[in-house]
Formats: sequence, structure tokens, C-alpha cells
Amino acid sequence: MTYKIYAILLALFMCASCDDPLTSVGADRTEVLIDLTLPEMPEGAEVVDQTYTFRNVSSGAAYEFSRNSEILLMPGLYDVTYTARVFRSGAATTTLRANGAAVTITGTSSRLSLTAYESVATDDLIIAEVFFAGTLQPSGNQYYGDDYVKLYNNTDHVIYADGITLFESKFLTTRKYQYTPDIIDEAMTVHALYTVPGSGTDVPVAPGEYLLLADTGIDHRVANPNSFDLSGADFEWYDVSTNPKSLDIDGPVANLDKWYCYTLSFWVLHNRGFHAFGLARIPVDRDTYLKDYLYTYEYEEVTAVGTFPMSQTAYRLPNDWIVDVVNCSVDAAYAWNVCAPALDCGWTGCGTIDKDKSRYFHSVRRRLQYVTPEGRAVFADTNNSSADFNRMCTPSEVEIQGTATDATGTPCTRRTYDGVVPMP
Repeated sequence: MTYKIYAILLALFMCASCDDPLTSVGADRTEVLIDLTLPEMPEGAEVVDQTYTFRNVSSGAAYEFSRNSEILLMPGLYDVTYTARVFRSGAATTTLRANGAAVTITGTSSRLSLTAYESVATDDLIIAEVFFAGTLQPSGNQYYGDDYVKLYNNTDHVIYADGITLFESKFLTTRKYQYTPDIIDEAMTVHALYTVPGSGTDVPVAPGEYLLLADTGIDHRVANPNSFDLSGADFEWYDVSTNPKSLDIDGPVANLDKWYCYTLSFWVLHNRGFHAFGLARIPVDRDTYLKDYLYTYEYEEVTAVGTFPMSQTAYRLPNDWIVDVVNCSVDAAYAWNVCAPALDCGWTGCGTIDKDKSRYFHSVRRRLQYVTPEGRAVFADTNNSSADFNRMCTPSEVEIQGTATDATGTPCTRRTYDGVVPMP
């Protein structure tokens, strides 16, 4: 069913000396017609707590409004998020989400269309941290190999990590094309998949515990005194390279099962974070997946010398198999989310521009909600990475090991739950 919501947006010109831009008067008015499409609801279901959040792309300021309130905004580009709760028989059972990226608010009249999805809720591990930016050597050169992903058991019961797959999206969050066929509502397009081995109960993760997946599970301080020790990681992803000049290092920790990777040398996380990273439970074996889930797509590459039709292949990962997704980007280059809003309707990242040197020695870390009386941390998990993650954090391994926070070797002297909230 489709609900057409009519809101008046008061647009005011930016001025450092002005009063509060959301309450100033005398500016041009922009009428915005919002067409909101909701999924089919069972009889008796009630949609409540409907909220729009507008985040200014340039300033980062966020403004929240209830569905029926008047919305007053300054002109500009906004990321728009709609959220609501669905009650069935008096119990909150699901969340609705919709988002619009880089929506222009200007002129005398604008129309915005949003499609809401039921947010995916899974009783599984979540991504707690992604460290993709890397560290710097004392010379100032980038060091590779110490990137990692931390998983976390956010529940109150044991979860077995056997069979969970870490993946990276094929598509970049900084470059959007009209891909044909468009499968985003059914599946993600991926080009790297590494799976935790086990028979089903070999890798238990207790409530409040982490699972550390490393690029290379060695003590990186041997090669770079500004790095840290990953020889105690739970698993590493290891690639048998076909390029003798670019060989991977097989560290002393257990290897993930490599299902597929696009590179013929070895995989490292994109060091500016221009992909989505996620977790999946794939219910078929490796050979079946690689045979049945190949995805061939077409798009047009527009360049200064012309437009060229392109065709590429990757793998599709059905949304029903995906248990967590984190879209990453930077403010100046972000173009879109490479997954359905039901999986992630926001994004996070390190730095504000492409090749931002401030990103080094930083990671994205999931935001703390509260700590239980027993001392177990509970983190935000709303399938909105903009709200769920803290950006530009000191990596947790740097905090734990007290290693360097910059190229000059300044040691870390504090511990936090999430890069922001200090531990007692």
C-alpha cells in the first residue's frame, strides 16, 4: 500500500551569523511531496512511531521529525531515513525502514519517493569492528596486512561461528551505475567470500565474546613498529597467489575456508572502505554456490570520450542468507548503498574525502548501547550503520595492546567499549 505524505519544507540560506536555521523566518518555501510505499501488512497490524531523519550531507547535521510534523530544513543535499515499528497483537515484532541518498531539497516543489522494507533481524553474530585503513610505517608509508574484522555475540546465548561467511561487496559505494538486471531487492553482488571452518559446534562464541578475523595472523610489529600483534587472531584469510611477486603470508593461526575471491594475488580490505562488508550463512556447499549463483550484469560506463557498454560477472548472495552488513564510504565520495535498505539503510567510514590521510590508525566500531549488570556489553543493531557505528575510532587492538596511534609511534593509553565510551 502506498501512503502519500505531504510536508512543507522551509528552506533558508546558510549564513554563519544567522539565527537557528530551522526556526528563522522570511526564507523561500519548498513544498516536498513524499510518496512512501510500505510492504503489505497482515490484518490488524499497526504502524507506529513513524519518523523521518534528514542528515545534511555537507554538514553532517541530523534533524528528526515525526511523520505528521512540519519539516523545516535548509536547502541542500540530504540523506533521508524513514523508520517505524509494526505492532501485531499488541507486541512490537518488526521495524520498517526506508532511505534516500543525496536527496536535493530546493526550488518551489520537490517530490521524494521512499520504499520501506521490514528490517532483517537475525539471531547471529554481528560485525563489531572493521579496520580497513591500515597503519603507517615510521617513514610515513602505508603498511599492508594488519587489517581485520571483529565479530561479536550480542545475544545472551552461545552462537557457533562454524559456517559463517565474511564477504565484501563487488560494487563500490562511491560509484553507482544502472546495473541490469537489477537484483538489489533480492541479493547482494559480492566478489570475496571466506568461511569459518567447522562441523557445526567447533567454534563457539559465548555471549559478549569476539571472534577476530585477520588479514595476516602474525606479529606485524616485526615489520612495522607502528602496527600490532595479530598472531593471536582466531582466523586469517589466506590466498595462494599466482603472482610470484605478490605472495601472501600464511600466519600461525587457522585459515578461513576460501570460497571465492576476485584477485589472483591476495585479498586486502579496501583501504578507504569503499565497499560493504558483511556476514552470511550460506545453506549450500561451495561447489553448488559457485555453479548456481554466478551473476552477469551490464551497465554503461560514461567517460569524457564517450559511453561504453560494459558486461561483468560476480556472485549473487541472496538477502535471506545475509545476517549483517556494514556499508562504508567517505562523505565526499559516497554515492549509494550497495545493498537493500532492509540489510543496511545507513553507512559509516573513516575520513571525509578520498585518500584522506587522517584515516590511518582508525577503524569503524559498533556503538555501545549499555552494559549489563554482569558486565556484558550490548551494542546497537538497527541495520543502520550511520547510527550503529562510531566513525574514526582508535582500533580496539591498538587499545588492547597499547600500540601506536600515529606514524610517530605515540602509544595508546586508554580502553573503550566502542572507540568512544571509556571502560572502567
